[in-house]
Parts: sequence; C-alpha cells; structure tokens
Amino acid sequence: MKIIRITFLGIILMASTNCQPKNTSTKSDIAKETTFPKEAFTTEELQNYETAYFASGCFWCVEAIFESVEGVKEVYSGYSGGKEENPTYEEVAYGRTSHAEAVEVYYDPAKISFTKLVQVFFGSHDPTSLNRQGPDRGAQYRSIAFYKNDEQERIIKDYIDLLESKDAYDRPIVTQVVEFNTFYKAEEYHQDYERKNPNNSYIRNVSIPRLNRFKKNFESYLKKEIQH
Repeated sequence: MKIIRITFLGIILMASTNCQPKNTSTKSDIAKETTFPKEAFTTEELQNYETAYFASGCFWCVEAIFESVEGVKEVYSGYSGGKEENPTYEEVAYGRTSHAEAVEVYYDPAKISFTKLVQVFFGSHDPTSLNRQGPDRGAQYRSIAFYKNDEQERIIKDYIDLLESKDAYDRPIVTQVVEFNTFYKAEEYHQDYERKNPNNSYIRNVSIPRLNRFKKNFESYLKKEIQH
C-alpha cells in the first residue's frame, strides 16, 4: 500500500493510492469488529448541523465509512444526481434512472470541515474507476462529489487538482463535481444496513473489508470509541 501525505488548505491530509477491488478481502479483514455505539438524533436536532452529499459506490459501504468519522452525526443512504423524482431502489439498482446511490452526511463544522469530508470521500474509494466500485458496476455506482455553493466547488476542484499534481493515482480522476439539487432518502431497510446485517455475504466480503481499510489508513479521523 502506498499512502501519500499532502498539505491542503493548511491541513495535512492522506490519500490512499491502494484502490484494490473490494472483493479481495482477507479473513482477518472480515473478522475485525466494525460496530460501535451510535447516538440517536431527532430530525429537529439534525437541523443544527451542516449537510454534505457524496456518491462512491454501494451506499451501504459509504454510509458506514462516514459514520465512523469524528464530527459526523448521522448519515442516510439514498439517491441523487439524476432527474427522476422519487426513485426506488429497484429502479436505481437496475440502472433505470440517472441517479447514483449516494449519502447525506450530517456533520458538525466545529469538529470536522467540509475539506476533511472531501478527503474522506477520496480516501475511501477509487476515484479513477468509471461507473464502478469493486464488484458493483453501472452508472448508479459512479463517483460524485456534490457541492452546495461556490466555496465547496472550489474545495473539491482544488483537491482534485492537488491529487493529480502529486500523481496520487496511475489513472485520471473521473469523479463528477456536481451542483447539489435533491437527495431522495432510500427505503428504511437500507438505513444502517451494514450495522444491522453483519452476516450478509455482501457485507462480510465487500463492505466490512472496505470499512476496515479506511479505518486502518485514517485512524486519526475516527470517532474515539472505535480507534484502535
């Protein structure tokens, strides 16, 4: 594994350049504990925090990764980036819409910045893989960093430029930088799916190894209760 350390907006960040397929996990990866106590927030309480939106493959995996990060209060799985209203999982999963599986991240800007969330996004998936993450293929699994204002757009594009200037990857970054429009929350059974279904074969062989790789490489970003 190669980890590069770079300075971005005065912050030392790490970018993993080991974007191995998600289905190459080892038994030791799967055996690691991935669950931790989760604080519950009401809808009203969540309105006190900022939101950010990302798409980087299966939302079960992405939700679990962002929920492990200090300063992140809640993460919801859903759909974004397309034109169709009120999409369903079946429609998105079978490529019948222009949406991607995405996550809505509620975070405390006093504890984690949007810049760091962008770093988490790029450090937890392969941004050079077009319409695919690991075993999941199709435009519904494409890489998208959404922005809500000019400052967020600048942060995302500057970070991409920095990664490319440092030759962080062997291939061009194909992440779409898209203005945020609408997020459609996925069906309830998708929320906290990895946490609730640890013995699901996809979770054991794809999601948990992906989360464990992130935890290993970005331990300083993790919630204290799950740091090794």
